[in-house]
Amino acid sequence: MLSIDSTEVPNSGQKYLHRNNKSQEMRSPNQELLPLTARVNNRDCLEIGGCDVTSLVERFGSPVYIVDEVTLRTSCRQYRDAFAHYYPGESLVLYASKAWNCLAICAIAASEGLGIDVVSGGELYTALQAKVKGDKLYFHGNNKSRAELELAIESGCTIVVDNWLELKTLAALAGEQYASESPHSASGIRIMLRLTPGIECHTHEYIRTGHLDSKFGFDPNDLDEVFTFVSQQPTLNCIGLHAHIGSQIFESQPHQDLAGVLVDYMSKALQYDLPIEQLNVGGGLGICYTESDDPPSIDEWVKGVAEAVASACQQQQLPLPKLLSEPGRSIIGPTCVTAYTVGSRKTIPDIRTYLAVDGGMSDNPRPITYQSVYRAVVANRMSAPLTQTLTLAGKHCESGDIVIKEATLPETQPGDLIVVMGTGAYNYSMASNYNRLPRPAAVLVNEGEAELIVQRETYQDLIRLDRLPERLA
Repeated sequence: MLSIDSTEVPNSGQKYLHRNNKSQEMRSPNQELLPLTARVNNRDCLEIGGCDVTSLVERFGSPVYIVDEVTLRTSCRQYRDAFAHYYPGESLVLYASKAWNCLAICAIAASEGLGIDVVSGGELYTALQAKVKGDKLYFHGNNKSRAELELAIESGCTIVVDNWLELKTLAALAGEQYASESPHSASGIRIMLRLTPGIECHTHEYIRTGHLDSKFGFDPNDLDEVFTFVSQQPTLNCIGLHAHIGSQIFESQPHQDLAGVLVDYMSKALQYDLPIEQLNVGGGLGICYTESDDPPSIDEWVKGVAEAVASACQQQQLPLPKLLSEPGRSIIGPTCVTAYTVGSRKTIPDIRTYLAVDGGMSDNPRPITYQSVYRAVVANRMSAPLTQTLTLAGKHCESGDIVIKEATLPETQPGDLIVVMGTGAYNYSMASNYNRLPRPAAVLVNEGEAELIVQRETYQDLIRLDRLPERLA
């Protein structure tokens, strides 16, 4: 097996392999383009988790999501261990499962000691089915239904309250629980309050959530009224405050500023006899989608956040709260690649060459939604020289279905395998059946073994919920 540094073969697909010579466990996965176990074997094919990508496609079909268990567990451990090292108080890392919520991913994160952040009844149900305990579940969302709130209460999870309607609905539900002497009545329904910190980051406007013009969280001007209301609800147990400033962030200062804002809010809550026990600083650490991306490492990000919270508490002479964070993309994003099979080609002289693959916007809607940029390799010829720049197109009936606008690749032919990197976050979770394409399978690879974690949909699955009126049958 070859373990090739990116400088060894600069003009081939191998240049995207590991960027430094650190040991596997010392690399920060969010700074890598390919999963930590990526190698080139003696057939000149890409291997991940000890599995040849060409063999995986033969076995599971194409397109296919390939998830590296080592990379996933390494990301979880680096977050967990860094907080334990840098923060003098108690801490808990939550996996923000909206990035990819399925049974296997939730179970792996939980097995590494992480809690799970969910944003819908479906995500909550999935985490519960993965045997995640209620006290490790935190339920977010700006428009939770009454049914979702009832499920959350029944599960015993912590509910992160986003707005007045939700707060008043929970107060009413808590009163009902108290009257019926529910098991949750004695201590009250456990809640946190989501607050808008008024901090902006240099990221896509759709994934900035900390600035004041956001659909999420209570406005800072409403704090007095919110704290007053909560302090008057004996059946609501307000244990903490939450804020989140956005996603795919490379800057360190905004997260450190957030620490100061949250501690100020914690100090203010004390004036209303609300002793805040937990602070959740959100997530948002970016990852490498291209070789020019340069995010901080997991360790660097945690160190800055932990030290900022501890310092702010010391300045205000407040006891250290339990410190929570909720990384999603930086945990799951680098673990996964998507393998496609090359199909047709169209060359427009002096303009562009389109190379089509057997997937696209239905399995990865991020390029058409966010103008996201990715990198790709030809997985069955990793040493081939990179001789052309072309547009990697999806197969959907949509002009905007472009996977990579300018992909640098070797000469290709139908049947070659294209691997697009960094597809773990928001690819499967945002996938659709556009053009009635079945969603791909997902496989978990580790030490040469591959296990199915999401089964490929079939045509029959596509019509399973359809209903044909008898008069049309």
